[in-house]
Amino acid sequence: MAALLEQGLTEEGHSVHLARNGEAGLALAQASSFDVIVLDVTLPRMDGLTVARHLRRASNQTPILMLTARDSMADIVKGLDTGADDYLTKPFAFEVLLARLRAVSRRGPIPHSVTLQCADLMLDTATRRVTRDGRLISLTPREYGILELLLRNAGRPVSRTTILESVWGFESEVEENTVEAFVRLLRNKIDAPFEPKLIHTVRGIGYCLRLPEV
Repeated sequence: MAALLEQGLTEEGHSVHLARNGEAGLALAQASSFDVIVLDVTLPRMDGLTVARHLRRASNQTPILMLTARDSMADIVKGLDTGADDYLTKPFAFEVLLARLRAVSRRGPIPHSVTLQCADLMLDTATRRVTRDGRLISLTPREYGILELLLRNAGRPVSRTTILESVWGFESEVEENTVEAFVRLLRNKIDAPFEPKLIHTVRGIGYCLRLPEV
């Protein structure tokens, strides 16, 4: 299942790091910074509840989505009390996992400000302040959501479907041409007054935020 989730999340534009046991997962989470941790309860060498407990005791506030086959009320309460932000029981649909990931990632590790940057474009995730070449840029919530998604995946193409699900939500009936319209508005603010242009169309896929190829 871990391999299938890794493949599916990668295809959705996420950067995925896989640990195959609890001890390796704890070490990985302590050594690197992540947007979300997907944590199975039943892991070899150290179970997921213990991993979550260690992370929270170390003041690691990365959002945790717990996966488990245990669906009793007591097990869910125990997982949440240990430090999980959400709890998903097996079996589950991959689309539901994606929706839960979007939900917990939006909560973010609130105390920590993260600055996303590409060239002279900067976005502060705590204050939602966006600047380019030192000039403050005012964005609508949808424009901001698209830009943050593109910056978090800088250098990698992001599909229109991924943008729809991440910014509007999985159950939204918004169509892809709406994404195109909002990207056009975003380009008018982020790219039109500046050089070089950073938002590029990837034919047949979606969009990519990167420096132009020389």
